[in-house]
Amino acid sequence: MEDTELLKRAEDLCRRCAKTWDMTNTAFLTPAERLLLRKQLRRDDRVRMLFYGGYDDCERSVAFFLPEEGTEEGEEVPDSVRHAIRAVCFKAYFGEPGHRDYLGALLASGIARDRLGDILISGTEATVFCLPGILQHLLTVDRIGRVSVKAEELPLDAVTVPKRERKEKSISVMSMRLDAVAAGIFNLSRTSCAKLIAEGNLSFNYSVCMKADTPVHEGDVISLRGHGKAVVGGLGGSSRKGRQFVTVEIYA
Repeated sequence: MEDTELLKRAEDLCRRCAKTWDMTNTAFLTPAERLLLRKQLRRDDRVRMLFYGGYDDCERSVAFFLPEEGTEEGEEVPDSVRHAIRAVCFKAYFGEPGHRDYLGALLASGIARDRLGDILISGTEATVFCLPGILQHLLTVDRIGRVSVKAEELPLDAVTVPKRERKEKSISVMSMRLDAVAAGIFNLSRTSCAKLIAEGNLSFNYSVCMKADTPVHEGDVISLRGHGKAVVGGLGGSSRKGRQFVTVEIYA
């Protein structure tokens, strides 16, 4: 979805919530779309926005617009929001389809990508998060590629979410330029990092960025192909030589 179209749609949902005092929601959003709404959505003060995709720290999530008494992020997710996300567990027989296999098969069955959330793979099982409107369709799926599967709805509190390994790291940089910060995060020289950026191998806040001098701020997300992903945390003091101390969280 184009940025302007997404913002227009979200603003309309927000206005509808303020007018009817009922919860409204988008389809599933990518991390980049979620970031866009956080930064640019013009929101009614009487409405709160909550992102949820079935579990904490999910990749794809739905933007929910709730009346003023609705839940803010970081608090317990209200039942109305939890009920708007469903999970289907697929058990495979005589094979272990991967994420690409599930996504390809489900899209080929006619399901739009924005109706599907994350797909969690664990051996012969996969959990697919979805919107209620396609739940029954998912429950009829009995094959993923050449592998037979059995689908059943799974309560959200019964979903097992694989633990994402992450570690905190402190770096020091001469400036908060993208090439300098990324080089410090991924243990590269600034020259080699600038080359990777110019070749389109780096994503900044979930969009490819080819400008090495892009300013970096707290909360920005940096992903380098073949090296990993990191979130820029707090900024500390400076060294005697003027280098800036930065704390980052790296995802394994």
